[in-house]
Amino acid sequence: MAGPQGAERHLAGYAAALVDACATGRRLTRGELESRRAEGERAAEDGIPLRALIRAHLAAAQSVRPLPASGPLLAAVEQAVDAFVEGYERAQHQAVRQHEAARREFIDDLLYGGSDLGRLAERAERFGLRLSQSHAVAVAAGPEPYDDGYPVARGIESAVLARFPGRQILLTTKDGRLICVAPGEQPDVLAHFAERAHTATHGGRVAIGRTHPGPGGVVHSYQEALNALDIALRMGLDGPVLHAADLLVFPVLARDRQAMADLVESVLGPLRAARGGARPLLDTLTAFFDSGCVSTEAARRLSLSPRALTYRLERIHTLTGADPADPLNRYTLQTAAIGARLLAWPDPWDG
Repeated sequence: MAGPQGAERHLAGYAAALVDACATGRRLTRGELESRRAEGERAAEDGIPLRALIRAHLAAAQSVRPLPASGPLLAAVEQAVDAFVEGYERAQHQAVRQHEAARREFIDDLLYGGSDLGRLAERAERFGLRLSQSHAVAVAAGPEPYDDGYPVARGIESAVLARFPGRQILLTTKDGRLICVAPGEQPDVLAHFAERAHTATHGGRVAIGRTHPGPGGVVHSYQEALNALDIALRMGLDGPVLHAADLLVFPVLARDRQAMADLVESVLGPLRAARGGARPLLDTLTAFFDSGCVSTEAARRLSLSPRALTYRLERIHTLTGADPADPLNRYTLQTAAIGARLLAWPDPWDG
């Protein structure tokens, strides 16, 4: 911390201006005030505490000799200190804006991999991350978009950092979502973030990517978390917290989109011929498989009688030639039903 001598470096011309202003009864000139503002900016850039600077100003005012009447002196000191503090705060605000811009640029590069990884690792040190380690990313999506300055984002950040002081954690927002980056060997951090985010967003959903090593590990885990949120939306998955490791089968199925589209159309296309289109029978298949192929549970989920459900399953068998009760046919139908949800099939005009 800078001492008194450091503060005194920013008092040049101050005492002389006080003496002259008090002798003539005038206010400080525009030039004298601008000089005080400029010194305030330089003092902030030097990192000198504001309290020490104000104390130095008051001490310098007391040393003015011969001491003029207190009224003019106090008025001049008030003007000078006010201008000095204005310059000091202006420099601080500018430094904060520059820091925020640098942080946002770093976060964009970190999450999208749009920078040299070696340089990215160097910059990460400034923001509390060591990218040589393995990391995992949690992403929370709520009913509304969030930004860094929102009370929800600030509240979650405060809660997580208070629970895990000294940890190498990065909390931020991106594209309206809440994000937490934590070392891979600390799953308790992401679990706590998920709990707080789910509560703070009034039921929002959180996805956690797998742990990956090195500077590129963060973007890999982040993309997995985003994909998990997308899959959950398409598949109608329940649960507030999703783990990408539990959903690996879905990206595999969707990897060859054309092959999946061909399977869906070949297996389920005949359902379009049903009264009401393909949608009611596809929903029947989905409920049947999601209930573990237990007809009574599937009927309950669809608010149907067991007899009505049996009729629908028979209709599916008739139209597709695949029997949901047959193990081999069941696998084909279930894979096609999953693909239909991933591809948002059938199209709206198909029923």
